[in-house]
Amino acid sequence: MNRTGLMIALLVGGIVGLLFGFFPALDLKISGLFFDPATLQFALRHDAWLGHVRDACMWIVAAIMAPAGLAVAAKCLLPATRMRVPARAVVFLLVSFALGPGLLVNTVLKEHWGRARPTDVREFGGPNRFGPWWDPRGDCPHNCSFVAGEASGAFWTVAPAALAPASGRIFVYAAAVAFGSAVGMLRMAVGAHFFTDVAFAGVLTFLIVWLVHAALYRWPKAALLDGTIERAIERAFLPPHAALLRFFARRSGREPSTGPHPGGT
Repeated sequence: MNRTGLMIALLVGGIVGLLFGFFPALDLKISGLFFDPATLQFALRHDAWLGHVRDACMWIVAAIMAPAGLAVAAKCLLPATRMRVPARAVVFLLVSFALGPGLLVNTVLKEHWGRARPTDVREFGGPNRFGPWWDPRGDCPHNCSFVAGEASGAFWTVAPAALAPASGRIFVYAAAVAFGSAVGMLRMAVGAHFFTDVAFAGVLTFLIVWLVHAALYRWPKAALLDGTIERAIERAFLPPHAALLRFFARRSGREPSTGPHPGGT
C-alpha cells in the first residue's frame, strides 16, 4: 500500500464529495435508474436471487477473515505455540476490519448520520426527506444510509490484497475494488443506498486500511513488530488459559500440576 493508492483514494473522495455536494440531485438520478414509477418501488428489491448473491458476498468476506480469526483462537487455546499466520498480518486484518467496517462505518456513521435510505425518501415514495451526503441532519433514527455497510466490508478486502505477492498485487487490488463496487451496486439496485454512500464507504475504508498498514509495515521500526506482537498476544492469553485449565481441573476433581513432576529434576 503506497502513497499512490492514498492519493487516488483522496482524489476520488474529493471529486465525488465536491460534485455531489454541489449537485446532490445526482444521487437521486442514479438511484432513479433502479426505480419503477409504475409500482413505486425499486424493481429488484424483492428479488430472491439477489438476496442469495448478497448473502454469498458476505460469506466471502467472512471466509477471507477466517484465517486471522482462527489464528487468534488457536493462540488463545494454545498460547505457547507458534501462530500459523504471521502475527502482524493477523493484527493488520483484524484491526483494519474492526476500525473500518466495524467502528467507523457501522457504529459511528450509520448510527449517527441520519441520512434516509433511497427507499425511504419522498422522491421514491417514502416518508422522509432526501438529504445530500454531507448533511447528517436526516430523518433516519439508526442504521442509516451513509455510508454503505456491506459495501464497506467488501471494500475492506483491499487489506488482504495488500498482503498478496508483489508480482500479482495490482490484480488482487483490482479484484478487491471490483468486488466492493459490485456489492455497492447491488445495494443501490435494491434501494438500500445512494451512490455517494457506496463511494465514501470505499474511500473511508481504504483510508483506515492504509493507516493501519502504514503503522505496521511502513513506519519506523515496523519490521521489528512481528515477534513482538506474537509475544504480546501470548502474554495476554496465558493468564486466561491457565485459569481455564484450573477451572476444568476443579470440575474433574484434580488440580493441575504447578511444579516439577515428583521424581523429576
